[in-house]
Amino acid sequence: MRKIVIFMAFALIFAAGTVQAKEWKKVRVAIEGAYPPFSAVTPEGELVGFDVDIAVALVEAMGAEPVLVTQAWDGMIPGLKARKYDTIIASMSITEERLKTVDFSNKYYQTPAKFMVKKGLIPVFSVDALKGKKVGVQRETVHDKYLTAVYGKDVKIVRFGSLDEAFLDVKAGRIDIVMADSIALIDGFLNADEDGKNYEFVGPDMIDPAIFGPGIGAAVRKQDTDLKEKLNAAIVKIRENGTYKKIQDKYFDFDVYGD
Repeated sequence: MRKIVIFMAFALIFAAGTVQAKEWKKVRVAIEGAYPPFSAVTPEGELVGFDVDIAVALVEAMGAEPVLVTQAWDGMIPGLKARKYDTIIASMSITEERLKTVDFSNKYYQTPAKFMVKKGLIPVFSVDALKGKKVGVQRETVHDKYLTAVYGKDVKIVRFGSLDEAFLDVKAGRIDIVMADSIALIDGFLNADEDGKNYEFVGPDMIDPAIFGPGIGAAVRKQDTDLKEKLNAAIVKIRENGTYKKIQDKYFDFDVYGD
């Protein structure tokens, strides 16, 4: 009898594993669509940007069909856990806090955060020069967390649903500074807006790994270890076959992958 029970237990375990296995013929990818040059939506409703091209390249390198899903930033992780999509490829930093609820692929890029101000506002950067300034940041991002932890006692933090909202407020004078990824600031405002020429970076690169983590990765549900492995293999593949560089060179004139 004991042998029969043990056999049945192993059979159930095997069956459970079989049910959970997935071929991943299609992979639904959540992308924000409001974070140029990483993601944006054209007037025709098409998703475009570095994250978009990387997402398509990674899924196709897996031998699967990419299905892009536009998702507001605040609902990214809840939507993943609710199975609205299978992975998030939306410039999401790999952090210890997020790793408590979701898992990540290896990084697919890493760039520093910066402060952007109107020219002349802060001639010499220092904490004292920041005191009392209103700093805009996208809500619930790693930049929000860093700003709160490092400068929260010195500045007035104004949180926005998207960077576009922060750009509008800095132009209108309702905030003094915007903190975000340096590339998002360059391509989303400094080089994209007619008023961008009147603004500049101040202060150091912000890359503290304790808060920013090792880089930007694709988020997956904890149980989808097979998808994580496939994404990791796909990252290696597109970097080795030149696809990554081709996509990078379309948007940037420098290496965004990092060390």
